[in-house]
Amino acid sequence: MSTVGCVLFTEGYLRSYREYLAFDPNVVEQTRIARNGILGDFIVRYDVNRELSVGDVQVLGYFVHYFAPKDLPPLPKNVVFVLDSSASMVGTKLRQTKEALFTILQDLRPEDHFNIIGFSNRIKVWQQDRLVPVTPNNIRDAKKYIHNMSPTGGTNINGAVQTGAKLLNDYIAQNDIDARSVSLIIFLTDGRPTVGETQSSKILSNTKEAIRDKFCLFTIGIGNDVDYKLLERMALENCGMTRHFQEDEDAASQLKGFYDEIGTPLLSDIRIDYPKDNVEQVTQNFFPNYFNGSEIIIAGKLINRTSDSLHVEVTASNSKKYILLKTDVAIDLPSRNDIRGISGLEDGKGDQNYIERAWSYLTIKELLNSWLKSDDNQEKDYLMEKAKSMALTYNFVTPFTFLKMKEAGLHSEPPKEEYISPSTEGIGEKLQSLQGHKAPPDKQRIKISKTSADGDPHFVIDFPSSKFSVCFNIDGEPGDILRLVSDHKESGVTVNGQLIGAPAPRNGHKKHRTYFSTITILSNKPQRSYLEITPTRIVLDDGERLVLPCDRSATVQSSSLEVSTSANSNITVTIRDTISFVILIHHYKNPAPYQRDHLGFYISNSKGLSPDSHGLLGQFLNDEVKLLQESLNMSHQQAGQNNTEALKSNPTNTLKVKGRLVPVVWKQRRIYNGQQEVDCWFAKNNADKLIDGSYRDYLASHPFDTGTSFGMI
Repeated sequence: MSTVGCVLFTEGYLRSYREYLAFDPNVVEQTRIARNGILGDFIVRYDVNRELSVGDVQVLGYFVHYFAPKDLPPLPKNVVFVLDSSASMVGTKLRQTKEALFTILQDLRPEDHFNIIGFSNRIKVWQQDRLVPVTPNNIRDAKKYIHNMSPTGGTNINGAVQTGAKLLNDYIAQNDIDARSVSLIIFLTDGRPTVGETQSSKILSNTKEAIRDKFCLFTIGIGNDVDYKLLERMALENCGMTRHFQEDEDAASQLKGFYDEIGTPLLSDIRIDYPKDNVEQVTQNFFPNYFNGSEIIIAGKLINRTSDSLHVEVTASNSKKYILLKTDVAIDLPSRNDIRGISGLEDGKGDQNYIERAWSYLTIKELLNSWLKSDDNQEKDYLMEKAKSMALTYNFVTPFTFLKMKEAGLHSEPPKEEYISPSTEGIGEKLQSLQGHKAPPDKQRIKISKTSADGDPHFVIDFPSSKFSVCFNIDGEPGDILRLVSDHKESGVTVNGQLIGAPAPRNGHKKHRTYFSTITILSNKPQRSYLEITPTRIVLDDGERLVLPCDRSATVQSSSLEVSTSANSNITVTIRDTISFVILIHHYKNPAPYQRDHLGFYISNSKGLSPDSHGLLGQFLNDEVKLLQESLNMSHQQAGQNNTEALKSNPTNTLKVKGRLVPVVWKQRRIYNGQQEVDCWFAKNNADKLIDGSYRDYLASHPFDTGTSFGMI
């Protein structure tokens, strides 16, 4: 008989179907890896890093969606460690548990809260009726408590979980923290229940009743005597994950590794939606938490095969922010995802749709989870048959199927079935409804006013009551930071724009062109928030840093600020519902030497800005400008003409601004990405006499400079 090597594939397999790793160690090398030698597992670990975006979506009849954002601030967490200190933990197991906990406690963040419960036949709570903040003194005292734990007595699993759940429930209720942090229990044991409630079904129902979907339970089993099936169901039924470690010299690092997987929550209440009339048979699409370094994978089947795009929406919470991401994914042509002829698939399976296989893999795992959690024999039979049928169709091995072995020969065929173990480990997320984070109602499309700074750069000021507009240019230097709106003392809002340079067109009158490469917005009330916007990304920092790419549609909402992005088009910033700015994104597909990707800044709502607001644009928001018609010196022939036409025909006219007389000429300007022409009175020479002081008085020292010195004011 021949020997056949089997490899355990995880979700990484789904991403790497077109590639493979060759690893052929000898027995000595295997023994160095694990005591069990050639029976040791071959584990591939990988990291996934992406910005906060909808993620990657692959489409070919079916679709697979990979969501793994980066650059997110960690959420505060409330964690209760429940540790087995029964007699069976004596020796290596308890020593390794203590070593791991010492390291884990050091990794807690200042914004976290925690407590520790030790259990045997008795249950001992370190800090009664509360969770304590992470401080040097509390960490020191917690380490002393763990160091003094000694193994004795039996194993009261039910009582320990009930105590931990009550502790966490009371803390959540008393502190009203469920909307801004992630709560969890980490439960560790090496045995079976021997004290108190010992019936597994009763422990499971008690645990579910105590937790009530308010937080997640993560379970860890150590050694060969543990009731792994009980721990697995406890985690699966309460949106957690489970791990089983052998008692060896590496258990402490494995415990620490498991904590690292769940120790940094980045998002909560993640829901991913697709149009119901476009897709069906979608795998799990709601996840209570997303942890740093992990990856969320969803798959489904397309119904509408004629559609050229798939709409995707992701809603989630990030600390005090509500996040909405959305995009339309182009549906690939079959040739783009063709895997036929790939090395290693010469057995004829190369023409199988690998995205469909990914969908089947995830679906089988969910069927196995449901089978594990079910207590209904009829339902279990149905789930088993469905999982078995899919496994045979797509050549996966499950607990309900087996691998057919053939005697090796010189021309033997490969096995008929591949060994792909649909392990349920790590699939503890529970489908549930969104709680505590409702999407904001759809708002009416905000109308952009003409008051703006766009182009290289052209400024337009709209005076609706006077029924005309005024415009001017600012010929600054590359690197200049222009103060556009300054109302720091009253409304707390400052807007600055930084210039980038480009060569002037040939035969032009300018020595160079300048564009806005960065718009920065500071809102200081009720709390300080910073926004930095470029043509490629948005950085929002209100004590927590969040990065959004400009090529994806998204909405982020906090208590006083909302940022909404329309992919590669515009960004709307709304402050306290009374101030709104729109930033247009200008991208050139084939830019000329004098063109640069840049931004345009438009004021759409200025009600929340005070009468004392200033800046190149802000100083005109509450003022009126008068056109001195007597300066026209109309001819007799013009007297009967339309007044506006008469104004246009006169080469020079005069505006009265704050007692100053400003000569102007009639011009036309294109705004809104060149989609609209605006008739305006143009003030020459860097808006001389039109603006307070000279334009150099509006230069900021840094992007978030809130200075209020304006020359002649």
